[in-house]
Amino acid sequence: MNLRDLKYILALAETRHFGRAAERCFISQPTLSGQIKKLEAELGVTLFERTNRSVEVTDIGERILHHARLMMEQADAIEQVARAAQDPLAGPLRIGAIPTLSPYLMPLILLPLRARFPRLKLVLVEEITETLLRRLQQHELDAVLLATAVDELDLAAISLFDEPFWLAHPRGHPLYEKDEITRDDLEDIDLLLLAEGHCLAGQVMDVCRMAERPHDGQAADLRAASLETLLQLVGAGLGCTLVPALAIRGAWMTDSGIIARPLAVDDAFRRVSLVYRRSFPRIAALEGFAACVIDQLPNTVRPCSPVSTRP
Repeated sequence: MNLRDLKYILALAETRHFGRAAERCFISQPTLSGQIKKLEAELGVTLFERTNRSVEVTDIGERILHHARLMMEQADAIEQVARAAQDPLAGPLRIGAIPTLSPYLMPLILLPLRARFPRLKLVLVEEITETLLRRLQQHELDAVLLATAVDELDLAAISLFDEPFWLAHPRGHPLYEKDEITRDDLEDIDLLLLAEGHCLAGQVMDVCRMAERPHDGQAADLRAASLETLLQLVGAGLGCTLVPALAIRGAWMTDSGIIARPLAVDDAFRRVSLVYRRSFPRIAALEGFAACVIDQLPNTVRPCSPVSTRP
């Protein structure tokens, strides 16, 4: 048994599919299947139940996978410690970001980050919050950019900035005549929301003091999978939504039929943080990344003092 075998069984456990697991491990499907059978024979137990339609982890397989994850984490930690000793600001830095942030923040920082840290190779992943946290815990990512607080004991965060929400409404909407938009105004709009799974949907509901999603009306039937799609619905006159301030720099602001307005609501913002494992050894790389983000922020957001919770 070696680390390569552990990598194979973890990939199969996560994908539940031999073909996808083989692709993730950059090997052929027969090679993967053969190595896993060899490992099962060596251990004397069956790790996976295989049928023509599915792959399921056995009870003993779950127990062994728990230890396999711990061993892979420790192997990754060894590599990270060695890399940090050489140069913490060199080599790959795997950063995840939520879809309502990544398209608007990353174009601001990529070139400045490359100029400041030329030996740092940024690897970007875009997923929803739940997936990012899972991949962070499994050591597939080094840190993640989130707009929600986390309370896991093994995670820490560097606060980056507070991002206000703006109201996006169609041209000709009654709110266009108002000098300022208050929370009372938000109670009377047809609010469009992202599909469930996106943290932005819950944050918008909190700002609008909504206990639950609308169950009737036009807005209740429209659930966009991306912020860009949501804004297209607004431009078509199907309702209004709240957008994070960085998004108002997007291409949709030009000839889209949408008016973006700031809110006169003090708590209408989300805090963006860089979340990482406390055991991650290259803290200097994360602090350098965080400093670069803060330096490139536009005046539509409010930078935080970059304070991190160290181990």
